[in-house]
Amino acid sequence: MKIIECNDDHLRLLIFEKEKVIVKFIDEACEVCKQLAPSFTRFSSDHAYSDITFVRMSASENPVSSKEVRLTGTPFFAIYRKGTLRECGVVATEEEMKVLLNSLK
Repeated sequence: MKIIECNDDHLRLLIFEKEKVIVKFIDEACEVCKQLAPSFTRFSSDHAYSDITFVRMSASENPVSSKEVRLTGTPFFAIYRKGTLRECGVVATEEEMKVLLNSLK
């Protein structure tokens, strides 16, 4: 599945439109964000996660969403199920990202 580039307004619609959503908040200067990018892309194409909508957002350009999830750094991930924020936090490894994804299954 394609990763959706999103902003504050679009995310509001998307989390109610799609049942399961994972959002990756990034910062262009974040080295860990860059390191995790290939894994995020790979997971988005993995059939095991085909029912999850993958979203990427700039943390600095989307202050409403960043505030809602209480963003504390990047890469910051948030998972939503049926419009409700279920879990969020800074993720530093592919394994931590996989744990979040598996919690949506």
